[in-house]
Amino acid sequence: MKRKKDAPKQGWKQNPEAVKRDILRVATSEFATNGLSGARIDEIAAKTKTSKRMIYYYFGDKEGLYARALEAAYAKVREGEGRLDLAHLPPLEALARLVAFTFDHHRRNPDFIRMVMIENIHHAEFLKTSAVIRDLNVGAIERLADIIVRGEAEGAFRPGLDPVELHWKISALSFFNVSNRPTFSVLFGAGIYARPAQEALREQVVDMILGHVRKRDGDPRR
Repeated sequence: MKRKKDAPKQGWKQNPEAVKRDILRVATSEFATNGLSGARIDEIAAKTKTSKRMIYYYFGDKEGLYARALEAAYAKVREGEGRLDLAHLPPLEALARLVAFTFDHHRRNPDFIRMVMIENIHHAEFLKTSAVIRDLNVGAIERLADIIVRGEAEGAFRPGLDPVELHWKISALSFFNVSNRPTFSVLFGAGIYARPAQEALREQVVDMILGHVRKRDGDPRR
């Protein structure tokens, strides 16, 4: 018997959470490639283990699916940061590990960068309504604030560092590497994106951030 076009695919009933993760994985790729307006639920359903009807059941509509995919993208990077166990490392080592992780995560997850770019095109319309993303990013700033406090207390960091500003600088150095790869490659060649060059860039970004936070001669004692 021919299966109805919109019938659920085998297996969704046995593990709905796995199916939702599968939908979000595919949806993230589709939104990153085609944007919110260009992505099609039909295409997403065709690449998942479920049906268009079940996507609507789980996520409401395309905008709801996009919002959840955006949350999942932010959750992935913040969960990765949490696994670094930075609180048990000396401040300079903790910051170096965080910066290296951020650079590598962004390089290995271009869909995350594209999702953030798309959300900026929409003036952060969906991000503004997401308590999930706000809470995730509060945790990111608190993590940096702890490193700064410990670094200043030990005399390793210069005084007056702001965790939001430091997060901006780490993000900027890691984000541009992915967001501008197509144009940069066309203008200057793709050699900088070869693995050895990327590894060297990562170490340079780490050194730049550490040089920025290190206590300098003449800084007031704390």
